[in-house]
Amino acid sequence: MKIKFASLGGGGKSVGRTEEEIGMTQPVKKPRLEELWCAHSPEMDAAEADECNYTADEQEAALVALVDHRTREVHHLQQRISYYTRQLEEAEKRLQESESMLARFRGPRHTLPSITSQDCGFKCVKAEPRSPSPIHANGGSEAKRFISSSHSPSVLNHSNLAIVAEQDKPCIPSSTGRVLEDQSNRRKRKFEQKEHKELIALVRSSSSPLTAQCNASYYFSSQHKRKLRSLAPCPINDQLFVTSALDGVINLWQVQSKGSFASLLCTTDCMSQKQRRWPEDMAWHPEGNSLFSVYNADGGDSQISILNFNRTKESGCVTFLEDKPHVKGTINSISFLPWESVPFITGGSDHAVILWNMKDKENTWKPELLHRNMHSSAVMGVSGMQMKQIVLSAGADKRILGFDVQAGSVLFKHQLETKCMSVLPNPCDFNLFMVQTGSPEKQLRLFDIRLEKKEVHGFGWKQESSESQSALISQAWSPDGLHLTSGSADPVIHVFDIRYNSHMPSRSIKAHQKRVFKAVWPHSLPLLISISSDLNIGLHKLA
Repeated sequence: MKIKFASLGGGGKSVGRTEEEIGMTQPVKKPRLEELWCAHSPEMDAAEADECNYTADEQEAALVALVDHRTREVHHLQQRISYYTRQLEEAEKRLQESESMLARFRGPRHTLPSITSQDCGFKCVKAEPRSPSPIHANGGSEAKRFISSSHSPSVLNHSNLAIVAEQDKPCIPSSTGRVLEDQSNRRKRKFEQKEHKELIALVRSSSSPLTAQCNASYYFSSQHKRKLRSLAPCPINDQLFVTSALDGVINLWQVQSKGSFASLLCTTDCMSQKQRRWPEDMAWHPEGNSLFSVYNADGGDSQISILNFNRTKESGCVTFLEDKPHVKGTINSISFLPWESVPFITGGSDHAVILWNMKDKENTWKPELLHRNMHSSAVMGVSGMQMKQIVLSAGADKRILGFDVQAGSVLFKHQLETKCMSVLPNPCDFNLFMVQTGSPEKQLRLFDIRLEKKEVHGFGWKQESSESQSALISQAWSPDGLHLTSGSADPVIHVFDIRYNSHMPSRSIKAHQKRVFKAVWPHSLPLLISISSDLNIGLHKLA
């Protein structure tokens, strides 16, 4: 008796479909199991074996055929998974482009509860990449830039952009609001659940840098009319980031095509109500659904604004807090604290550090003065530590203060030889923080709160175009807490590795055509995002 097997492949031709599509729709046929059964059943007696008339070789051949069939079946299913994954990615991209086109088309014609542009002071655009000139892409890759549509923010008439404080309209397209809301529901950040990771043992532990390389850089217009001021990545969605500039506009962007370009989702006029001042600094709420900005305290103007990204009808696009605790000058810095109650702090030119707490669920924030006389000059940067309820402040008076909120007193004070311009806690090691100073070639200092008046590492760079150290140049930690990026008065992004036992950059990336203000790391994307005084945004792929 001979064993017969059904064909394992498919025959015939299919018109109008690719070979890949044909392969995905034709399942692998398996051998007839009723014929294979007698070849390997352990319960078969001698009489049945004789009846089947199988030899040992024929039984082995049947089992080999079965293994071969199941191997091809696994391979076939893997191919289907790969194919439909690609199809899903392409379909999602097409859906997003269609939603963006629909939002732009409806914007000037309709007033809808889910998509509104004129009431919120923004225009939605769909941006297409193009090769810029004279900006080029590093690494031999073609640069990307946007071609603005007729509703591009680059040609907005700001006299038509009203600040909305009482309208019950959303401020971004519904598709973007949905992304933010869904992400927020699934991934609301709770600081107390972060795990502390001890990094102090790694500081200065390597004689060579361990920094990733930049494979390619892409540049496109920021759509701002005046110099850029701030850049902030969304804390819950790595594809979203915002930019602000001296034109008072805040733009919301979404990274596309694995970091080759970004789409402009919306632009919002966030000028202050009285003096029409631009935001000096901004910070995302940790839940990723709103953006807080600070202004100037002179002239009784508004000091804090909230740009709400939720699709709710209870609040407008931009609201301004009524309290005005800062008494004069620029409010230089705002930062959310990594505590359970999620307060934020502000520091200003009036030497004051203000703690803001939410009092109810209606987005009512109340200020509390922490100190106003402990700095003898402007407070340039503020932040908070997660290990204890400590508020850090860096001042132009060359002081770094650690204020214990619970005790109501100063826990430590460092006096440096030059002005301090910003302070940033390490995202992984809750004992480490970095301070930016005005010292040439030693601009960055790393401190441990457990070590009094002693820095554990220092970094710096030499500037070619200018010796002055600008407070507009800022830094950012990498998500793993091992690297720092800094802008420069030169068209360069400097990357520092805290493990490297040198004060020099572990890598310097040539970027933009003028000075670089800031470069930030999305949490999970191998990418750096930068802004520059050349009015362009840069995307730099890392490997």
